[in-house]
Amino acid sequence: MVDVLTWTIEQRMRLTERAELLRKELAEIDAELGRLEAAEVVFGQWAEATDGGRRPSGIVDSERVAAGPGTGGMRLVPDRVEGMGLEALTSEYRRIMEIVAGADGPVMAKDVAMALGRELTPGKVEPVRGQLRKLADRGWLKRTDQGAICRADRPVLAVT
Repeated sequence: MVDVLTWTIEQRMRLTERAELLRKELAEIDAELGRLEAAEVVFGQWAEATDGGRRPSGIVDSERVAAGPGTGGMRLVPDRVEGMGLEALTSEYRRIMEIVAGADGPVMAKDVAMALGRELTPGKVEPVRGQLRKLADRGWLKRTDQGAICRADRPVLAVT
């Protein structure tokens, strides 16, 4: 009788360990699926704009390209220092800052994406989340412990 109980406990422990490994693998697969969905959306937009690569996208006019933020190693979002204004940011990042500043409290990436007029799909929200993270990492915004974003000069209870 003791042997059956021991065998049962060992089997349950082995299956519990295997289930945990499978949960981790599934989480990794879900994350990869999210990345692939975002890449699929971006590639679809590029293919649509360029007729599958047969014509120029019109996104960049090679005759008028000038050195600016994001070229030659320049950062699109510089580290914020005292006295630096929004003019140091590109227009898209300034728009995001205006949306966050106009909010009553902390905002989530989906709220900012919606305010920018984007669809609430992973392929449209994730780039906004990355932009918000970049602004927070460089001192322009603060991140709350729940993952929301608020202005850097606005007090929050907990910042991560």
